[in-house]
Amino acid sequence: MNTPVHPEADLGLVWRNRFAALGTAFYAPLQPTPLPEPEWVGTSPAVARLIGLDETWLASPTGLNAFTGNVPIAGSQPLASVYSGHQFGHWAGQLGDGRAILLGEVDTAHGPQEIQLKGAGLTPYSRMGDGRAVLRSSIREFLCSEAMHALGIATSRALCVTGSPAPVRREEIETAAVVTRVAPSFIRFGHFEHFSHSGQHDQLRILADFVIDNFYPACREAPGNPYAALLESVSARTAAMVVQWQAVGFCHGVMNTDNMSILGLTIDYGPFQFLDAFNPGHICNHSDTGGRYAYNRQPNIAYWNLFALGQALLPLMDEQQQALDALEPYKALMPSALQRRMNAKLGLGSVQAGDAELTEALMKLMAADAVDFTIFWRRLSRALSVGLEPVRDLFLQRDAFDAWAGQWQERVKAQPGFDATATQAQMLRTNPQVVLRNHLGEVAIQRARQGDFTEVARLQNALENPFEEVAGHEDLAAFPPDWASQIEISCSS
Repeated sequence: MNTPVHPEADLGLVWRNRFAALGTAFYAPLQPTPLPEPEWVGTSPAVARLIGLDETWLASPTGLNAFTGNVPIAGSQPLASVYSGHQFGHWAGQLGDGRAILLGEVDTAHGPQEIQLKGAGLTPYSRMGDGRAVLRSSIREFLCSEAMHALGIATSRALCVTGSPAPVRREEIETAAVVTRVAPSFIRFGHFEHFSHSGQHDQLRILADFVIDNFYPACREAPGNPYAALLESVSARTAAMVVQWQAVGFCHGVMNTDNMSILGLTIDYGPFQFLDAFNPGHICNHSDTGGRYAYNRQPNIAYWNLFALGQALLPLMDEQQQALDALEPYKALMPSALQRRMNAKLGLGSVQAGDAELTEALMKLMAADAVDFTIFWRRLSRALSVGLEPVRDLFLQRDAFDAWAGQWQERVKAQPGFDATATQAQMLRTNPQVVLRNHLGEVAIQRARQGDFTEVARLQNALENPFEEVAGHEDLAAFPPDWASQIEISCSS
């Protein structure tokens, strides 16, 4: 029986396939598996412009089928990459793109961007999985990718989501979807672990050289070992990313080494959550029974993952000490960078003696009274003009808050050249009005399951402008409903 040949879709993109040029030790070539009756769920014109895609393709039947994996795209070279990794602290062995298919990359004004279909069918690395993504998780990833970008946090992007009535079994029967992801590279810590742990050191060097030459060229000229310089550079980017997570109250939920980007990007949105009530030990992933990836553990877990990356790179170094020395700056960089970020949220400039204590006292108060994280910071941003009463109302321990607020006001007003209007404007640009809370995503998902994608679009519009107070979006910045605390997000998300 002859396999039907579908005509290629020419999207007007000029493709490159540098990862494919590394050789088949790094991937398996394959084509996406089609889905029946695809429909548009959400699109990002901003990402279309980023990759040079004419936005009309995001409304065309050809574009719909192309980004569902139903027709091949001219110039692309689809493949699934192989990697390994540590999952929940344990070596998991070979993993790989079990439901993601890299189409290739395109040149843009911001450098080459890889384009990947997630949920486009079985790959050689699917293991016991089905290679599919469900509508629920695809909407969450689409919205959060664009929300994080708008917050200024390093992240993969999302071009679109398409849906299909094809059934997919998770805890229950759901429907299939495909999310098109975009990033300069989807290479992970786990790629390096795979070749190191399997003794494929020639391939390990090829991969490391590829990453250095294309993303970290300064490491080639750095004194000492270039692969140690790579580790130090990756550590710095990872620290910067996690600092931003902590400052905005973002919990990733599953920081396995195979989910860590070599470019310091937030990738693989699964059981993520933005904090509602502030709880430093909050666990957003229902599958994380030990709390390994709790909010307050994320900085230390990032270091653990970087240490694992360092171990993977050891065959390319002269001695173990080079890796240890490359990781050492993280220990100082993380707390100092986080304090600078918290100072910005507090309307403070350069870090001074006592700022760490001021921040710590605040966080203890917020935790003790389970204060809503996003609403607190937004209200504090207006306190210099409207007063502290709206902020004070968030606390049960009013006297303790008053004492802290007095110290904060004294500190913020003592800054050289203090200007209340300018300080407030800076705080409002730092502390968002809207984040992708779980209940907001859940409302959009439930409506989407009924074929109504208007809430996906409305929420997307608000999240793309998170610091703006837009008429008609007031409900998106309100306190979460009581039922929000009952939402459970697991690794199947």
